[in-house]
Amino acid sequence: MILAVSGRTDSYTQFLTVLLLFLFVLFVTYAVTKWTAGYQKSQGANANVEVLETARLAGSKYVQIVRVGRRYLAVAVCKDTVTMLAEIAEQDLVLPDGSKRGAGGFRDILEKIQGKNFPEKEDGRDE
Repeated sequence: MILAVSGRTDSYTQFLTVLLLFLFVLFVTYAVTKWTAGYQKSQGANANVEVLETARLAGSKYVQIVRVGRRYLAVAVCKDTVTMLAEIAEQDLVLPDGSKRGAGGFRDILEKIQGKNFPEKEDGRDE
């Protein structure tokens, strides 16, 4: 009888130990992921190179508009090569919302989606 109670206690102890180890590993993974994302964001924040737009041509072939410093370039990106196609004048670019930069962040995209799905009513009433 004592042996059965002892075995049950050992099972609970093992379960709690495994659960705590799992939670610890989950927390460490979360912390490292947040740190890595912050580090990468800080490294690219003041970069002089920015991909403004990408258009897929085929499976692994793309045309990209890239800002390098104050110059705008069209480049072809393939599996093993990158080829400059042309330099584009800034006034020739059609950027969204009249901005000088690319598509914007996630918040801008989410606001656009919400605006399309839930249009504002002119009289202020919901239908």
